[in-house]
Amino acid sequence: MAITFTNPAGLPEIPVYHQVSVATGSKLVFVAGQVAWGTDGVTVGKDDLAAQVEHCYVNIATALAGVGASFRDVAKLTVHVVDWTPDKMPLLLEGVARATATLGITTTPPATMIGVAALDIPEHLVEVEATAVID
Repeated sequence: MAITFTNPAGLPEIPVYHQVSVATGSKLVFVAGQVAWGTDGVTVGKDDLAAQVEHCYVNIATALAGVGASFRDVAKLTVHVVDWTPDKMPLLLEGVARATATLGITTTPPATMIGVAALDIPEHLVEVEATAVID
């Protein structure tokens, strides 16, 4: 595996992600921000943040599989949430938990969550992008 996760001494341990990933692979994979579009281009989980987070992860997994990678190869995630407030955290975490259960993965790469005013269309509540490293 080309990715090793760590929580260096002096930094807090966060249950849902590691603070650092070390990549030793030779190819970088950049997955464009994924929204909750189904294969038909229709939004999955309209007005449901957890459902949209789950589907973003599913779309990332699909994109990674298309280039011979998987979530095990993800070195970094960036999550953009519309109109972020801390009270949305339980829904965000629920979506991640559902995604990991759906995909049968345990992924805790470093992640950055960014609150944004809007995304491409009003019904999209979240967008997730990934950087992976493969051998």
